[in-house]
Amino acid sequence: MQKLTKVEEQIMQLIWKHGPTTVSALIEKMDKPHPPHSTISSIIRILEKKEFLDHKSYGRTYEYFPIIEKKAYSKFSLRKLVSNYFEGSMNELVSFMVEENDLNLKDLSQMIDKLDDKK
Repeated sequence: MQKLTKVEEQIMQLIWKHGPTTVSALIEKMDKPHPPHSTISSIIRILEKKEFLDHKSYGRTYEYFPIIEKKAYSKFSLRKLVSNYFEGSMNELVSFMVEENDLNLKDLSQMIDKLDDKK
């Protein structure tokens, strides 16, 4: 799986949220001012080449849909983040989050409970 650029990821987030779409419908879901149709169409084609999207054609209209699930990309991105910034250690990530006050004791306790439930 390849890493997405920021813009590619923003488009994928919209498609994951709203489901199959055309380029025009996707643009309507974006913040104003809307980007040019040709720009979004180009990014969609890149996402197809990266095998994140596929399409169905209805005459000259194309409907695009994800072939990579959001959960799979989230897992890939998290592993890449942990590998690049925390020496591959989830423990280092959690420690960092606790130190930065991004993770409190209650959240940590809930995570431990979930891990216990999986056992």
